[in-house]
Amino acid sequence: MTAPPNFPMLPGQGWSITKRPTFSTRVASHVSGREARVPFYAYPLYEFEMTFDALDSAGKFPGLGANSLQALLGLYLQCQGQYGTFLYVDPSDHLADRQIIATGDRISTTFVLVRTYGGFTEPVGWVLSNPPATIYDNDTVVANTDYSIYAPHGSNNMIAFSIAPQEGHIVSASFAFAYLCRFADDQSDFQQIMDGLWQATSVKFRSVRP
Repeated sequence: MTAPPNFPMLPGQGWSITKRPTFSTRVASHVSGREARVPFYAYPLYEFEMTFDALDSAGKFPGLGANSLQALLGLYLQCQGQYGTFLYVDPSDHLADRQIIATGDRISTTFVLVRTYGGFTEPVGWVLSNPPATIYDNDTVVANTDYSIYAPHGSNNMIAFSIAPQEGHIVSASFAFAYLCRFADDQSDFQQIMDGLWQATSVKFRSVRP
């Protein structure tokens, strides 16, 4: 399937950046002081917020990237606010190296690509094609003709082997990934602070599940 557009990396982005993992839990308190807790999410959704101190709308500020306002505002318009999705590459969290994916059983041919962060393992949102992924079967590189990475439910994070890995074989992978996201609101503020120079003090978006 066609990949969603990319969230632009722009020189005028400021500090700080907020990344907020969010779970959903039902908590029932009893008179004894004990609690019953029921988790609704196996994996978190992530909320992001960032600022852009300077965006160039007229090519007057080369250091900000030509038409950087159009790149960011254009993505927002293309997505129609909350409606459309895009890919966000988190500079601090977008690479998996020799990530263990599964153990072969001689039957299964499809697996979800995951990444482990601080001991927590979860599916990634979208595996990027550049750089290309490297797949290993017991530390042996698998030829790219023997597998495919695809998006069965709108999220490019599944791998399918032409032949099932042997029983007990460790399947691992090195790859780059992005978060599949949507904007948090149907309106967003962009302020012009001088001729050809703009800023956006709060750009919010969140990851989505397909």
